[in-house]
Amino acid sequence: MPHILVTNDDGVHSEGIQALADAARPFGEVTIVAPAQEASAIGHALTLRRPLRLETLRPGVFSVDGTPTDCVNVGIIHVLRAKPDLIISGINKGWNLGDDVTYSGTVSGALEGALLGIPSIAFSTQRKGSHPFEFATAATAASALIDAVLSRGMPKFTLLNVNVPHGGNKGFRVTVQARRNHITVVSERIDPRNQAYYWIEEGENDWEPHDRSDYQAVRDGYISITPLQPDMTAHDALRYVEDLPLVGLAEVR
Repeated sequence: MPHILVTNDDGVHSEGIQALADAARPFGEVTIVAPAQEASAIGHALTLRRPLRLETLRPGVFSVDGTPTDCVNVGIIHVLRAKPDLIISGINKGWNLGDDVTYSGTVSGALEGALLGIPSIAFSTQRKGSHPFEFATAATAASALIDAVLSRGMPKFTLLNVNVPHGGNKGFRVTVQARRNHITVVSERIDPRNQAYYWIEEGENDWEPHDRSDYQAVRDGYISITPLQPDMTAHDALRYVEDLPLVGLAEVR
């Protein structure tokens, strides 16, 4: 029976991770290893300067007082003691679209799996105003993808980033990362002792038009599936770097 490791960045007690684990159980043995507290927007951070604590909450459910990346590594080495057949991360409270994947702890949980050569998928659902989060639609999408990936495998060092609209949808669409005019807002405030402090707020949502982007897909009512990879080489810029006037620059052509 396949073994499936489940993590997230909203914390081990999130409704989203329970919905994702339930969606995975018909396809294999499920183990949850997730942050003890919310670790949203923490990216691909790895805890190196303090010890980590692993706690058993109930059979098959464990918490780590660290990041999603920590959870994947602790889960594989000290809980499963072997690589799982699949790593799934989420269901995140809010989309992880376009450039935002670089901040996302949810996507980074899957990214760590891809780095280890394990098929990995990140799932996120729409934050829609004051409406409560809806995990059922994303869980249904997760069931279909888990079944397909376990049946057909996945290219090595690849992960899938899946974003699901609130409510009904028109099915799946294969997408690329959207790009946006990236402006982060940092507001300054004054505490009761007249000292300044700062809040970093979400970036400006001015997305560049692109018919095949993940942002356009979810706006059109589709579930977006974007294949990602850890290799961040800007291949189109190799020629630019080779042409820089650097003394002793060796080229491999």
